[in-house]
Amino acid sequence: MAGINISNIQHFSVGDGDGIRTTVFMKGCNLRCPWCHNPENLTAAPVTLHYKATGRSETLGRSVGLDELLSELLEDRDFYSSSGGGVTFSGGEAMLYAKELLPLVRALRDEGVSVLIDTAGCVPYSQFEKLNPFVSGYLFDLKTADPKKYREIGGDLELVCENLRRLREEGIRLCIRIPLIPDFNCDGESVEAICRALSDIGIDTVELLPFHRLGSAKYEAMGLDYAYKKREPLTREELIAIEGRYKKFFKTKIEK
Repeated sequence: MAGINISNIQHFSVGDGDGIRTTVFMKGCNLRCPWCHNPENLTAAPVTLHYKATGRSETLGRSVGLDELLSELLEDRDFYSSSGGGVTFSGGEAMLYAKELLPLVRALRDEGVSVLIDTAGCVPYSQFEKLNPFVSGYLFDLKTADPKKYREIGGDLELVCENLRRLREEGIRLCIRIPLIPDFNCDGESVEAICRALSDIGIDTVELLPFHRLGSAKYEAMGLDYAYKKREPLTREELIAIEGRYKKFFKTKIEK
């Protein structure tokens, strides 16, 4: 198997799907969300982070052979089987690597390991068709139902919704995740638009991901400006109000 560019492998992850999982973070993304908490994965090339407070530096990004990666992922198979977990490919945008991931995902399936793909879905459906027969499903982020706002972050709302519709029609398991971003998609009008768009597709369950600033130190270490560095997370009262709007349409879960 050929190599693939990654920034990190996180073992014993519990936030990227069912059970205990190993999450592989792929490098490279075709969106530019200003709130992104993994800025090191915006480019496929390695990046070096310099932390001024400690004087420490680290370079994130390496090409790993798929045979080597498969071997490491299978080391955790006992945890997968005992917890109902598996492997999640995240990013960046994992679907940019659909062709390269295909032999690895197929091999994991043949070994009885569940595979989930974390994606924003802004790729041609032909990329999904490569992986659909071998994955357990997709963690699918929907950022907004406003076409203009999607274009501002480099995306295409029509493409995203069409991909969701086709995946659902094919019976592919979907976990729809909505990042709750202040001043972007948390007002009543934005929420209502997202609810209508997903309801029209036939979605009945969503997971809400509250905004946080955990990636802010990475921006500084990379010499980048973080547009949300002064934006406070949503208050408990704001989260309750937003969740209430979604509950009118869907079963909901809020990431803790």
